[in-house]
Amino acid sequence: MTVVTNILIVIATVAAMEWVAWASHRWIMHGFGWGWHRSHHEPHEGTFEKNDLYAVLSTILAIGLFTVGSAWWPPLFWVAVGVTVYGVLYFIVHDGLVHQRWPFRHQPKNPYLKRLVQAHRLHHAVEGRDGCVSFGFLYAPPLQKLRQDLRARHGGKVKRVLEE
Repeated sequence: MTVVTNILIVIATVAAMEWVAWASHRWIMHGFGWGWHRSHHEPHEGTFEKNDLYAVLSTILAIGLFTVGSAWWPPLFWVAVGVTVYGVLYFIVHDGLVHQRWPFRHQPKNPYLKRLVQAHRLHHAVEGRDGCVSFGFLYAPPLQKLRQDLRARHGGKVKRVLEE
């Protein structure tokens, strides 16, 4: 395989991971996996939350892909690189920038990053797992659409966040 092919596999995997993350967040974390994910939507003490177990599962998946790719099918190695790159981006953007789980605070000025932060705040505007919007991590739909969706689902119950 050529270097260009490997790079394309990594890029395609990172792009596909946003869809996988969206679907996992929407249908697993806000579905049967709510038991772990609930900790992310409620106040908690300490550095870690039960929701972090999803990152552990993703790491195990990447290690498995690295192992299979190294031993039997090299393209899977590059898929594992893409999964890992996505994981690093998720950690930086979601845990660091959006949820400020780092020892320093940063308020983004970049319009793309501001939109991600605002969209995720709208995601957390709803109590519980039902009726949330914006399940992606590196892509956020237009904020106006998210606000309209929240109003349609919840009316005035999320007004504080809708007006920010």
